[in-house]
Amino acid sequence: MAGSLPKGPAAMPLQSKFPDLGLTIFSRMSTLAAETGAINLSQGFPDFACDAALLDGVNAALQAGHNQYAPMPGLPLLRQAIAHKFEASAGLLVDPEREITITAGATQALYTAIATVLRAGDEAIILEPAYDSYAPAIVAQGAVPVRVSLAPPRFAVDWQAVAAAVTPRTRLIIVNNPNNPATSIFSRADLDALAGIAEQHDLLVLSDEVYEHLVFDGQQHASVLSHPQLRPRSFAVYSFGKTFHATGWKVGYCVAAPALMAEFRKLHQYLVFSVSTPMQHALAAHLQQAASWQGLAAFYQQKRDHLAAGLQAAGFTLLPSAATYFQLVDYSAIRPDLGELAFAEWLTREHGVASIPVSAFYADGRDHHIVRFCFAKQQQTLDAAIS
Repeated sequence: MAGSLPKGPAAMPLQSKFPDLGLTIFSRMSTLAAETGAINLSQGFPDFACDAALLDGVNAALQAGHNQYAPMPGLPLLRQAIAHKFEASAGLLVDPEREITITAGATQALYTAIATVLRAGDEAIILEPAYDSYAPAIVAQGAVPVRVSLAPPRFAVDWQAVAAAVTPRTRLIIVNNPNNPATSIFSRADLDALAGIAEQHDLLVLSDEVYEHLVFDGQQHASVLSHPQLRPRSFAVYSFGKTFHATGWKVGYCVAAPALMAEFRKLHQYLVFSVSTPMQHALAAHLQQAASWQGLAAFYQQKRDHLAAGLQAAGFTLLPSAATYFQLVDYSAIRPDLGELAFAEWLTREHGVASIPVSAFYADGRDHHIVRFCFAKQQQTLDAAIS
């Protein structure tokens, strides 16, 4: 027929790299919360506005004409502001020119570091329960995730088990400190143990530190960047979305020694090239106000304590929450007959509050009767959930 497209051979079917991956648990529970009208304490995002001064800064940058590509590593002003923050918060000296790259959120930074380090056939150790982006990024390189499990209630790392998981093909250890979802933090002894393993086997380290400022009860965050043996072999990843209540902006950054960062940037420039220019201008100005990040621990600790009291009154058993903006609870005293996913769905449908089953953060789906609630919410949201 005139004008019709020619018939060609049947399209070759695409062989999935991720045949076992489906909708994330975050999307699944948020969708269920929306369908049922439940209060969404599942996905980790604030339901309150970020600082008005930060929004004004974006508008000012837009109006000033900062609407074209930023430099590939990020605005020099922002990288300098980040370096000043490291010095003020932890006494760390970081070279803004050679050691910091601005990324399209922490997830892009994590993926870029993983893709920079791993080749097909390599192995990377991850600690479970693990944030869900690590393993797919490893598999996408043709590499193999090797999992070491942490056990509740404190999810302490068994470093002997980590050392036993190292093989001649191991190239990278990925850690999350503070840990989401475990809400635990590393001690200096943990960093020493990690450094010993990394040095013995000449491994690189990727440290997801996006909750660096959300550490409670007077404890301090210990970064891999503060450890002399880990600093030369580590990538550390951070998130402005987590720090400034603006997860939708998707702006983060990676810090690494110059030799590592040079390789990171080779791939970064072809993944995103550069990140939103007006947001970078606004963030650079906002970082100059130290109170914008220095008060976060107290701000979120009040929310943690408020939700924790309500959860305990409702019959849940609290697990320690040393950091992040999540609270883990054991629901065995309420519905011991239900597995974690079934309980989360039951709680959403029957009681109008959405949570996340911690089993979703283990590859084997192991069930400890524990769910996770997010307390990065307005007081009225938390009160409604408690009621």
